[in-house]
Amino acid sequence: MKWTSDTRGKVGGGVLIALLGAGIPALMGAALHTDVGEPYRETRLYFGTERTDGGGPVAEREFMRFLDQEITPAFPEGLTLHDGYGQWRGENGKIVRETSYEVVLLYPEKDADDRSGRIERIRDAYESRYQQDSVGRSDDKVEAQF
Repeated sequence: MKWTSDTRGKVGGGVLIALLGAGIPALMGAALHTDVGEPYRETRLYFGTERTDGGGPVAEREFMRFLDQEITPAFPEGLTLHDGYGQWRGENGKIVRETSYEVVLLYPEKDADDRSGRIERIRDAYESRYQQDSVGRSDDKVEAQF
């Protein structure tokens, strides 16, 4: 068996490597700089359904009523609701598993202070109305366009 080398193959391979070397950083830059839309805040609220007083879990109809009465008026432009399943460790060390709801809210970054107050009122209302230890909250800065 005889191995041969062709200069054209080496040059062609070098050109291919150079093109890939130039293209990959450009593609990575495009992926990292996806300026699409305006600065928004995304808040996710996590609502559990097991009551601390040992009563039955918050029923779906109860949660939907809370959504209609408390959350929708505070965010009439829209929201997203996800059904969930959550778990956490109680003070006694036992794992509590429960049906849960995740509400996703998007609003302009410039309105973040006002909206944060609304969100805290929603959390307080749910905690007191349905005997909850807490309503989880996470906030992220995002860009959005509608």
